[in-house]
Amino acid sequence: MRNPRNDSLTANPRAKTRSPASRRGGGSGTVQAERGGLEGSGASADPGEAIRALGPARGPAVPERKCILTGRHDGRDGLIRLALSPDGDVLPDVLARAPGRGAWIGVTRDELDQAIAKGKLKGALARAFKGSPLSIPTDLGARIESALRRALADRLGVELRSGIMVLGTEKIANAARSGTVKFLAHASDAGDDGSGKLAQAWRVGEMAEGTGMKGVILPLDRAALSVALGRDNVVHLALTDAAAAARVTGLLGRLKHFLGCEPAGDASAADTISVAAANDGIDTKGE
Repeated sequence: MRNPRNDSLTANPRAKTRSPASRRGGGSGTVQAERGGLEGSGASADPGEAIRALGPARGPAVPERKCILTGRHDGRDGLIRLALSPDGDVLPDVLARAPGRGAWIGVTRDELDQAIAKGKLKGALARAFKGSPLSIPTDLGARIESALRRALADRLGVELRSGIMVLGTEKIANAARSGTVKFLAHASDAGDDGSGKLAQAWRVGEMAEGTGMKGVILPLDRAALSVALGRDNVVHLALTDAAAAARVTGLLGRLKHFLGCEPAGDASAADTISVAAANDGIDTKGE
């Protein structure tokens, strides 16, 4: 008995060449047909031009928060979170890990102290926490500063244990000249001569001589730095990993901004880190 389906296949030989991929819409025949349509319509066959026509690629959205005192919007890493304890105490949550509602501030310590004295912080927090009973400690500014310093010290300790931190003037200079240093920092009481020589070695390794590239002065003296890293007389340090450098720079920037050393997002940060890197999640405990 004759199969009518065989007749249709014979009448249309091209139908026999359909592959499973083309039936799903992903075969080469489909691509050729689409390309022919573009050429026939006068559109460019350059795939790069077609991609550019779609506009710039969009990365993942960065969560933004609003400072309850100034109304300024910024990323989470540019602000400081305040959390409400079960007892109603307002406490710093610099790593943004505490459960429940939080309020964000992006002011310096002096500005925060003034807001507390004038009652502005209390009113802003009352609105943020929907009228929940709350108590603002008089030393909130000191607590935030202490938490930020501890978070930075803990982060440096993590990077040291990860094996991507270089200590010792000679070792840092060699790493800097070889081009492996991504971040260079000095204790607050480090001598200008030693810091300057390391900065020069770094510029040589990065082929950036004649630029303002230099290490950053940490808001930690050599005693605090030595305690944080568990080593004796730590004056200088370097990081050889770009992502680690970005993590440390983020915490350092928040601390320096809170202390009033420099505005948030100051352009001088570009002179203290050699490679821009995405800020990974912070996994130290600095609450």
